[in-house]
Amino acid sequence: MTDTSVLSVPYIRAHGDPFSVGHQHGAALSEALHAFLDDGLTRLNRILPEPVTPASLGSQLAAYSVEISAATPDLAEELRGLAQGADISYEQALLLQLRREIMGYSKIPTMGDCTTYARLGDSRPGTAVLAQTVDLNGDLDDQISVLDVSRPGSGRRSLVLSFGGLLGYLGINSDGLAVGLNLVLGGQWRPGLPPYLAIRHLLDTATGVDDAVAILRGLRLASSRSLMLCDGSKAVCVEILGDEIRVVDSQELVHTNHFLHPDFVLHDELNVFARNSSLLRLKACQAALPALPADASPEEHFALMSAAPICVADNGDVRRERTVAAVVMRPEHGELHLRPGDPSRSVTQSFSLAAP
Repeated sequence: MTDTSVLSVPYIRAHGDPFSVGHQHGAALSEALHAFLDDGLTRLNRILPEPVTPASLGSQLAAYSVEISAATPDLAEELRGLAQGADISYEQALLLQLRREIMGYSKIPTMGDCTTYARLGDSRPGTAVLAQTVDLNGDLDDQISVLDVSRPGSGRRSLVLSFGGLLGYLGINSDGLAVGLNLVLGGQWRPGLPPYLAIRHLLDTATGVDDAVAILRGLRLASSRSLMLCDGSKAVCVEILGDEIRVVDSQELVHTNHFLHPDFVLHDELNVFARNSSLLRLKACQAALPALPADASPEEHFALMSAAPICVADNGDVRRERTVAAVVMRPEHGELHLRPGDPSRSVTQSFSLAAP
């Protein structure tokens, strides 16, 4: 297990056209990405019941490449830059974005897979917050980085939490939009835009929650997800199932890993073990939130996320999801606060869009 109390998180400031942004990202992490790809093919072969090879994934990667290029040509170009900067193939750069889709529906009983909440606080400006644990398998706390991305001609800048070369995972932009996520299982997973890249696309293009929802309606996503969106005046969960989306809107929202919208509940394919964990974490978070003041500090939010069952401990099985990070984002302040690894054992690292 990684000693998360002293975990160093690379901070990568990338500015320029899409290819240049990707090149800077890839060059900064070249050695780490080579090691990750050599580690059981990004640890997929330590998780999947049957091993995969680059050759066996070739047609799948090609199908996704077509969809990514059609939906987000700038991100496709950024992937080419990532590949060149890291001295890896374009197919390897694609693989880094598609690990979750390649894993598909998990058949392994699990204890966690992210607890996310957003709330608008009170009438005072600056009290909106989006916070979440990040629960992943594969022992990915050693793959965390923070990207600080901007492009010429755009006043927009984004802070993105990334794992192992991902162009997107969760984050915040300078327009005051924060985006988090939860895995939900349902529908047919197919070649399309991976949700992680969709999140990055929202951070690159959306001015707020309503704009982000409108953009999502025009995307064909590869797999089911719930996205949590929050700005200074609105918070929503967007549940995505195939080509359908449903929006849940409230002053305070909590989401774990089962569908909440009644239209989607009957289509939920989460296994019983994971469902029990999801329900337990949902109820624990809903019960704990009222004790936090509207203007709670990031440290108070981390304390909530550091307690079981919301924080999922490492049991030594690389196939099991566990908490590999926790994040508190304050969209009106442009702040992303991070505790890498187990948040009960690590110290807070803070990143701000107010910094030059």
